[in-house]
Amino acid sequence: MATESTPSAHAVEPVAPAGLKKGAIGMAAVIFMAVANAAPITAMTGNVPIAVGFGNGLGAPAGFLFATIALTLFALGYVAMARHITTTGAFYGFISHGLGQVWGMASGFLATFAYVVFEGSLIGGCAYFANDAMKTIVGVDVPWPLFAVAAIALIAALCHFHISLTAAILGVTLVSEVLILFALAFTVILDGGGPDGFMLDKTVLLHNAFTNLPEGAFGTAAATGSMAIGLFFAFWSWVGFETTAVYGEESRNPKKIIPRATLIAVVGLGLFYTFVSAMVLAGNGAKVSVEASISAAPLDLFFNLVQANLGGVLLDVYKILLVIGSFACALAFHNAASRYLFALSREIPSAAVKSTLGAAHPRHGSPYLASAVQSVITLVIVLLFFGFTAVQVPDADGVPVDTPALVPYTNIYGLLALVGTAAIMLVQAICSVAVVWYFWVRKAHRGNVFTTLVCPLLGAASMGAVVWLLWDNRAFAAGYASNSLVFKSAPLFIAGVFLAGLLYALWLRRARPQVYAEIGRTVMEDSHERG
Repeated sequence: MATESTPSAHAVEPVAPAGLKKGAIGMAAVIFMAVANAAPITAMTGNVPIAVGFGNGLGAPAGFLFATIALTLFALGYVAMARHITTTGAFYGFISHGLGQVWGMASGFLATFAYVVFEGSLIGGCAYFANDAMKTIVGVDVPWPLFAVAAIALIAALCHFHISLTAAILGVTLVSEVLILFALAFTVILDGGGPDGFMLDKTVLLHNAFTNLPEGAFGTAAATGSMAIGLFFAFWSWVGFETTAVYGEESRNPKKIIPRATLIAVVGLGLFYTFVSAMVLAGNGAKVSVEASISAAPLDLFFNLVQANLGGVLLDVYKILLVIGSFACALAFHNAASRYLFALSREIPSAAVKSTLGAAHPRHGSPYLASAVQSVITLVIVLLFFGFTAVQVPDADGVPVDTPALVPYTNIYGLLALVGTAAIMLVQAICSVAVVWYFWVRKAHRGNVFTTLVCPLLGAASMGAVVWLLWDNRAFAAGYASNSLVFKSAPLFIAGVFLAGLLYALWLRRARPQVYAEIGRTVMEDSHERG
């Protein structure tokens, strides 16, 4: 591994290894962790109701199809870079090599911020799903903060150890999630669709992705939406697939594994999301789909269909898998966030930081101290959100009613998802430009015109457009939490983090030029590839 300095032959070995454990995981584990980051059962059950009720309505599946196309274009350029650069920093490393250290550090700060808040988002979702499952299955109302704190503590314990442990957990949960979602979708096919048939002309055809849910749709007073929200939550459902590159240093033969795993993850998720969401809307019918999505119990869009088509026992299983799946997703984001903190810390000009946050565990090869810090940050986020006491949801007559039970879903899960997704999509757009710059301006390697020029430019334009649409339609973006200071301050958070990274890099360039030169340069060399 190329690091900032090469020790002499007589240097004493450090107590902790300079890098993460090599050759710890193969392609299957990388795919499982990347797809678990996307959390199919959480993405479908948690995001589809928001996309339907506040976004493009019945066109939500078409939104997933559009996101599949845009993210595949991005992924083709992303994996072209991954074939030449292997680093735990992923975006941070790629952008540093393409556009230079200033853009790399600023983007690294922003990507780290995104993954940090994503874990908080999923902890909120997990707590909400767990509270609902306990109430409906065993009749006990356990306060959601208790579930949140327990999940944070368990993730902290698991991520202290060897990464293969979390890979095994994520693999089992992922298979279970996919099987039950497929089962639900195929029951709709076997039933010949729902009350309105399959509605494929209204749900899957691509132009439906760009239509707003009409005001008062199907006679529902509170119904209204913006297609920007539907598209945005479609993209949020994928966030995590790009973390395949984060595990490059810990995988076997990363130059082959990472590109393949990335493309499998993005295309596989896209087809799966489009299919499942279309079948769920068909199974419920048009009117019921919209009514359920904007109600005080938005998860009923899925729960009621599971109850009707699979039965009460499998509904309980579904709810348990939803809790486990959201927990697994938080676990995967924790892994990604801690590795970004690790990657940034080992290039900070401070021996204290390098020996703590930038150090790996001497036996497990995990970024254990960065992981511990990430756990503390997530705990603080959850405790701060605990100050929200109610969410106002319109009743059947459109009158706002306090609904405290929705706080972890709308305020933590929904808001942090919006903030984090906006941040990561901006980083993805910058990364796409970095790919073009790396192959066609710097000419570091020969690039294919389609995969390293056309696709990255189209991908960057698509993601930039979606972020702009979100900003232009921000009145709808946060749904019932639209008056939250967190949402209103989101642009300041994102701009502030990016600016902090940019200013830090500029300071390093002036005050510590040797350190500046090494930004994003901690990569695995080809000579260290593992078969």
